[in-house]
Amino acid sequence: MRIPLDYYRILGLPLAASNEQLRQAYSDRIVQLPRREYSQAAISSRKQLIEEAYVVLSDPKERSTYDQLYLAHAYDPNSAAAAAVENRTESHKKGLDAQSLSIEIVQDELVGALLILQELGEYELVLKLGRPYLVKNGATSANKDNNLPIEEIHESPERPDVILTVALACLELGREEWQQGHYENAATSLETGEELLSREGFFPSVQAEIQADLYKLRPYRILELLALPLEKTTERRQGLELLQNILEDRGGIDGAGNDLSGLNIDDFLRFIQQLRNHLTVAEQHKLFEAESKRPSAVATYLAVYALIARGFAQRQPALISQARQMLVRLGKRQDVHLEQSLCALLLGQTEEATRVLDLSQEYEAIAFIREKSQDSPDLLPGLCLYGEQWLQHEVFPHFRDFARQQASLKNYFADQQVQAYLEALPTDAETTNEWAVINRQPFSQTQTNNTHSRSNSTRVPRQFNDNITPDPELPETLIKERSEYANFSQPRWNTSGTAKSEVPAAPIPIPTAERIARGTNSNLNGSAKAATSGNNRKRRKRKPTQVPPRERVLDNHHRHPRRRRTFANTLEGKTRLVWRVFISLVGLLVFWVVVTTAFGWLKNLFFPTPSLQGQQLFVQLNQPPLPIPDKNSNPQPPEGTLTDTTAQEVIQAWLSTKVAALGPNHDIDSLEQILVGSALTQWRLITQQDRLDNRYRKYNHTLKVESVNNIELNPDRAAVVATVREVTQFYENGQFKKSSEESLRLRYNLIRLKGAWRIQNMSVIS
Repeated sequence: MRIPLDYYRILGLPLAASNEQLRQAYSDRIVQLPRREYSQAAISSRKQLIEEAYVVLSDPKERSTYDQLYLAHAYDPNSAAAAAVENRTESHKKGLDAQSLSIEIVQDELVGALLILQELGEYELVLKLGRPYLVKNGATSANKDNNLPIEEIHESPERPDVILTVALACLELGREEWQQGHYENAATSLETGEELLSREGFFPSVQAEIQADLYKLRPYRILELLALPLEKTTERRQGLELLQNILEDRGGIDGAGNDLSGLNIDDFLRFIQQLRNHLTVAEQHKLFEAESKRPSAVATYLAVYALIARGFAQRQPALISQARQMLVRLGKRQDVHLEQSLCALLLGQTEEATRVLDLSQEYEAIAFIREKSQDSPDLLPGLCLYGEQWLQHEVFPHFRDFARQQASLKNYFADQQVQAYLEALPTDAETTNEWAVINRQPFSQTQTNNTHSRSNSTRVPRQFNDNITPDPELPETLIKERSEYANFSQPRWNTSGTAKSEVPAAPIPIPTAERIARGTNSNLNGSAKAATSGNNRKRRKRKPTQVPPRERVLDNHHRHPRRRRTFANTLEGKTRLVWRVFISLVGLLVFWVVVTTAFGWLKNLFFPTPSLQGQQLFVQLNQPPLPIPDKNSNPQPPEGTLTDTTAQEVIQAWLSTKVAALGPNHDIDSLEQILVGSALTQWRLITQQDRLDNRYRKYNHTLKVESVNNIELNPDRAAVVATVREVTQFYENGQFKKSSEESLRLRYNLIRLKGAWRIQNMSVIS
């Protein structure tokens, strides 16, 4: 059969390569070894093809004939056919094909050819050529083309090596698709390779490697599937199933289980935040309400948002009432009084809304509400305005189908269905008694602890069940929507492995009150003076009335003039007391400064101390004045993506290491400081072979970095394209043999391990 390969590609050389470059490339390719899972027969088959290419190109006459066919095909395929006719005999003898520059191989050389194609990155071609030999139908097709018995092909000794090559091609193809952001295509390739190995029962280590990549890929697939249009119901349903599988493996949103995705709890919370923008309100309602029953404080909080959004937009106050009941469970350990107040407002219970608001410690939101209510006897106007802005900017944007939903309290309360439901609710007095029992427990100490917990975004809600007291402390990533996750790529999840599971985090949004203030400054009228009303105003109990709920919310103009005067008198007395305390403290401070200054002046006058010139150093005998780095430590690259400067340093470090490794001393151990993976294995073998043959080289390098390509979804991986001019002097048995000079354009694939960049593999581009 024929394989679409040419001898120059087998050796990794350009057409104009010199004889010395030819010998060097042959030496390098021979010492390179594939993965350890390959059999000796596969390694020998690959070596045979490399030797065949070297024999043809090292003979001047045969190389001249081959170059004519090569150039004819490259520049004029029609003339290539004519050249093939004139040189039919010789071409047939060498196994050359002018039409496709393919080579003819026997059955035993198939594995070697597939290995070389895989090393060249021709993964699709490996699948195309290898798959027919792994299935019965493919065996029949191959039998027609190659006149080989079906059983001989299907049960051939090369079959395990062919299976391994095809599976590895699926693995590498999946990783390429992953890095390009085609997550479902990547999953298809990986699943194909895993299914092949699982069916055949070969190479469990490779199968485990593919399975690990599939686990790390799941969050990316979920985001890609759920971001599809709503009409793609099958694909989006698959994304929801994958999400349920991850949640089951983790034990819930804030669970401690291991789903093998490489995401810690904080990363997973950010992933959920990003995921919400791709889910409809109904999908979030179903998902988070079910998760809240594990129980999960985070899921409960997210379910509250879904219930409020759905209840307001679809005019279903019963859902808002359900959200308020869920907030009761959270409110025993968390400050969610602002949300409780807004729920009471949407249920038409205005007295309860303003009473619960006084318990909140969301000072910025309360300041905004008071500023907009300064011309009103209570806080209701500001609370209504804040509620509309909160729904518009904090709630609706996190639901795919509500992104452009307009929030209007006037239209909400004007709805007849809403009015009918609110009329059937208990009065404000009854509701106040009910909530007084809920909020009677001391909250001051809890709030103090809670304020500290909000400064640490890594706090995780504690688990609770029906038999113990709930303790749902929400992390800062979800309270008031203060942080969101964006672009799960790259896999920013930082995980170890082949690709970054690695997903980049989104910018933290503006805090709630500040964002609302910015959004309303240009649209709101009224004074900008700070409100002078306090938090502890006493409110007159409102008697039940027959006024409709909408009017109870919007028409509160004529209330309690005496209460406002009493409050003003109380505030004036408190202000006077505060000023007295402040003036007393200032006087004490001034007196203390005067006394200490006079004492110091008198002490220096009667007991002068010798003074030293200039600024003095603080030196201790047991510690050096400056930290002394370890002499064996390497400078650590900066965090973040790979920069041009760092890339220049890494490639230059490799060239310096190459000089040391292939020089007279053959410093093999230095290779581990800059190389990993296949590159380390390859150059270690080359160095060992040179040391055994008593050969060494001296180099002179000139480096120019052309481009640095950072993998967006995996900040720990990058590709660098550089031009290297290399002058080499060859020595054997201590005697100078020859020298060469070449300029190569190379691609280096880099990976960051333990904070340091390493070269994983390298290849010649041109």
